[in-house]
Amino acid sequence: MNIKGAVAIVTGSGTGVGAACIRQFVAKGAHVCVNYSRSRQEAEEVVAECLAMGAEVELVEADVSDDASCRRMVETVVKRWGRLDILVNNAAITKKSNALDLETLSAEDFEDVFAVNVIGVYQMVRAAVPAMRASGGGAIVNVSSVTAFSGAGTSIAYTASKGALNSLTLAFARSQGPEIRVNAVCPGIIDTRWMRNAVGEENYPALEKQVSDGTPLGRVATPDDVAGAIVWLAEGADFVTGELLTVDGGLWRLLSASRPRRPI
Repeated sequence: MNIKGAVAIVTGSGTGVGAACIRQFVAKGAHVCVNYSRSRQEAEEVVAECLAMGAEVELVEADVSDDASCRRMVETVVKRWGRLDILVNNAAITKKSNALDLETLSAEDFEDVFAVNVIGVYQMVRAAVPAMRASGGGAIVNVSSVTAFSGAGTSIAYTASKGALNSLTLAFARSQGPEIRVNAVCPGIIDTRWMRNAVGEENYPALEKQVSDGTPLGRVATPDDVAGAIVWLAEGADFVTGELLTVDGGLWRLLSASRPRRPI
């Protein structure tokens, strides 16, 4: 896909990976929709950056757990540019819990997490598909997590939601091809405000060191690392669909195969 002139929606793009995606799409000449539900100030700053780069940008406040808001976001984009080519489902929430104490999560916690991380993705895809098909096709990239493979993470509800998102990605890849490709990235630890809030600011340095020491690339991911993989799946992976791409510096694959970090 030629990114220049393409139209992209990135949900949850006021901060972190979403904001990094917006910047990379804009750098390649795309028109972008910046979406937020809570981080208005940060989203406005991203918009200002885009405008300074000469980009065309739309700012939309929308909670993806609300179907009407999803449809409104797509309608706003199509009304402005007449097309939709790329959808990045990045918006997500978590609920902190203790995996050893199952009483720390309620049914309501699961419902809240799944409403954004799974149902929200379904609703965004459902809203976007007609516009993408009218534009001749497109690419969808879902932001999942390596926790879907490892079972780790700060919340069982979050981990379960990402497992469901991976299955949803595969189902969409089957049902929406050949016109629309659907893939997911599965990052590990990313140095973002979201991650620090999820694990606790006081716990993050130890987690970062543990992951860096055990990862072949020797560090945790940056938002740009993950955004680069997302942009590639949209732009350069024309014969790739149904892929769950791990973006964690090799940590999960090597640990799961019981390989040492370096040959002895």
